[in-house]
Amino acid sequence: MKALVITEKDKPLEWKEVADLQAGPGEAIVRVHAAALNHRDVWIQRGQYAGLRYPIVVGSDGAGVVVAVGGGSSASGAWIGKAVIIDPALYWGGHAAYQDPLGFRILGLPDDGTMAEYVRVPIANLVEKPEHLSFEEAAALPLAGVTAYRALFTRAQVRTGERVLITGIGGGVALFALQYAVAAGAKVYVSSGSNEKLDRAKAIGAVGGTNYKNPDWVAALRKLAGGFDVVLDGAGGDGFSDLLDLSVPGGRVVLYGATRGNPSNIILRRIFWKQLNVLGSTMGSPEDFAAMVGFVSKHGIRPVVDSIFTPEDGEAAFRLMEEEGQFGKIVISFQQSAIFSW
Repeated sequence: MKALVITEKDKPLEWKEVADLQAGPGEAIVRVHAAALNHRDVWIQRGQYAGLRYPIVVGSDGAGVVVAVGGGSSASGAWIGKAVIIDPALYWGGHAAYQDPLGFRILGLPDDGTMAEYVRVPIANLVEKPEHLSFEEAAALPLAGVTAYRALFTRAQVRTGERVLITGIGGGVALFALQYAVAAGAKVYVSSGSNEKLDRAKAIGAVGGTNYKNPDWVAALRKLAGGFDVVLDGAGGDGFSDLLDLSVPGGRVVLYGATRGNPSNIILRRIFWKQLNVLGSTMGSPEDFAAMVGFVSKHGIRPVVDSIFTPEDGEAAFRLMEEEGQFGKIVISFQQSAIFSW
């Protein structure tokens, strides 16, 4: 079979032959129809992620058709031929509140991932693909979709009518959070460094937004909404203190990433005086993933796909992700160029 492989740090992706896969007990082989990128994949290529190993087939997001399962019960065999989405959170553990600090890992490192003609995953990480989604849309959903779902519903427990601020609109998690919050009846506001992205967010349900590159962006948001019951942020950095300031008393601030690093200064009295709840969130439990897919099906949500590449152009897809110019998910489709022989 062929796969997109990172052979060394800072080396271009290679679309090359790799060893065929065999399913062990409790495992399935999925013929990948489409896979999607996350910043994690680019960080692995750049050598900026924990637990690096090369060569590695990257990719956490994927959707396809089950072609084989390891020896086991007839119930496992019932998966063969089904169109599925892959839950990339491997071995979450027995606590819904948090992942197992020792056993948990994310598909695509250290385990070979989805950017290949076939991928091997635990049967427990398979969920049937919603019928209304194409394979490309389904592949866009897993990592970012479950991260947004857990942050918004499991952690923040957003309610109908609440004012929600989502920072960095245009990225995968932020866009899913916007779609989910709108479907749940919240009043959603967004921030971005691009006016075009703000306009596109309004077109899919945001009430309003502001460009964080403007020096008065905090005042502009306060004028728009007054304050926010829920804030979702994946950037961190020095702007995090402004998000505390924008939160209403008793508000919930959920941090799911830190692409801008650690804040150099946090005014703690904003947290305790306003009785804020500052919540950490990452990925999602199997229950979160199943609930997320059910929510997407119930509300007919379609992931926003920015662009679709062939595996031969995988390196170009990675450079687009690195430039952060996309609005929505970047997808690699294996349906046209790959020749399957299973």
